[in-house]
Amino acid sequence: MPHNPPSLCIGTAGWALPREVQHVFPGDGAHLERYARVLHCTEINTTFSRTHRPDTFERWAAQTPDRFRFSVKMPKAFTHAARLDVPRAEVRAFVSSLEGLGERLGVLLMQLPPSLVFDGTVARAFFRSVRAGFPGAVVCEPRHASWYTAPASALLVHERIGRVAADPPKPAEAAEPGGWLGEHGDGRGAVVYYRWHGSPRMYWSAYGDAWLADKARALAHWPATTRVWCIFDNTASGAAADDALRLAAHMGLR
Repeated sequence: MPHNPPSLCIGTAGWALPREVQHVFPGDGAHLERYARVLHCTEINTTFSRTHRPDTFERWAAQTPDRFRFSVKMPKAFTHAARLDVPRAEVRAFVSSLEGLGERLGVLLMQLPPSLVFDGTVARAFFRSVRAGFPGAVVCEPRHASWYTAPASALLVHERIGRVAADPPKPAEAAEPGGWLGEHGDGRGAVVYYRWHGSPRMYWSAYGDAWLADKARALAHWPATTRVWCIFDNTASGAAADDALRLAAHMGLR
């Protein structure tokens, strides 16, 4: 019987277990197995820069519980090199390569380069290529101000693509989720995706307890049917796992 994903997923980009927190992830097995006993999701970032064999995804799925979920970052060959102008067959091949994750594949993530200006025609074609092969949640983290305009937001809503909330927010509008937020625009039935990269030093800085407590209060306001993802990407210093654990504690999950 399929298991429904948790309504709140707190995890990290990758599943590294820094020495300082390894005692919180007990038991034997690979790092992913230990990680997945404590946290409910992870973001696969390695797909951004290289291709994996299908059996790699099968192995990762087998190492996790039924309710665990993965998000997968789309290749930079699509988002950065081709700048979303990608043949549909290439998008289909990438999505097909993820089949080994099965129901554990929760979200597809596309992170756009800061220089990528919104082009509605190109973006629409790419989104529809993704949608042709994947009916699940798709989110986009744009980093150019043109993606925070009314035409861009309207396209994201029409194509059912969520807009990631990021920290640090660049531009400032990136602090809050946008795009597709469900039929009523309030998050019900939709995926809301937060990516926290560390601030003030991106990928390095840990978050303070006051900041995490404030975020926990904000997250609690989403409707019960909203699937909220919180991914800590401040992995360079090893801060991500501890931040995820502390946020989970603030949310009453530990």
